[in-house]
Amino acid sequence: MRKPFIAGNWKMYKTPKESLAFLDAFLPLVEGHTRDEIAVFPTMSSLGYVLEATVGTNVRAGAQNMHWLNEGPYTGQTSPTMLVSIGCRHVLLGHSEQRLYFNETYERVNLKLKAAINHGITPIVCVGELLAEREDLKTEETLRSQVRAALRNISASEARRLVIAYEPIWAIGTGSTASPEVAAEAHKIIRHELSHCCGEQTADNTRILYGGSVKPENIGALMQQEEIDGALVGGASLVPTTFANIVHYA
Repeated sequence: MRKPFIAGNWKMYKTPKESLAFLDAFLPLVEGHTRDEIAVFPTMSSLGYVLEATVGTNVRAGAQNMHWLNEGPYTGQTSPTMLVSIGCRHVLLGHSEQRLYFNETYERVNLKLKAAINHGITPIVCVGELLAEREDLKTEETLRSQVRAALRNISASEARRLVIAYEPIWAIGTGSTASPEVAAEAHKIIRHELSHCCGEQTADNTRILYGGSVKPENIGALMQQEEIDGALVGGASLVPTTFANIVHYA
C-alpha cells in the first residue's frame, strides 16, 4: 500500500513571520491525522523556522530546490549538506517553473536526484507536459523522456525514497485541472516508465502525486483514482483552512 502524500508548495510566498502564523492556524486543524503524509515547502528564508516549528508534529517541511554539489562558488544556491544540517529531509526537484524560467535541464535534475539520494533526502521529482505537447499528442513521449532522464543511472534500491509529481504545465495556476481520468492515465504512463527504469516493484511502491490547480472541490475525485497517490498543491496550500480541507479529503 502506498501511503498518500499531500504536499503544499508555497513558491515565492510567505515571510518567516507569515509562515509561522500559517502553522499556528494549520497544525491544530490536522493534528492526529495519520492517513496521509503531510508536508509543506516554504521559501528558503522561512525553511529553518518551519522545520523548527514542525518538530514533533505530523507535518514535515522541505526545500523547493537545491544544488547537486556540497559546496562551491555558486552564488544563490543551497547544497544538500546545508539542507541536511538544518534537519531538512525533503526537496522538490525539476519543478516546471524551474524548467521554464531558470533553464533547469534534464541533466541537472538527474544530478540533483543523485545528490538527494546520496544525502538521505526524499526527492519529489516533478514532470509534466506543455499544452502544445498535449495538443500534439506528445504527452506520453514527454513524460517518458522526463522520467527516463531523471532516473539515468539510478538503481532500484536508490530509488526507494523517490516520489514523483505529475504537474501538467497547462494546469498550474490556471484554474484548469486535468480530469481525474486524464490525470490517472498520465500517472499510468509514468509508472510504466518507472518499471522500465527501476523495475516493477519499485514502480509499484513509488508514490505519484498530482499537481495542477488542486483545491478542496476536486481533491476527492482525484484521490479516488487508484493511480493517484496524493497531491502537490500550489496556491490552495497558502491558506490554512483551505489546505486542511484538502488534507481531510473524503
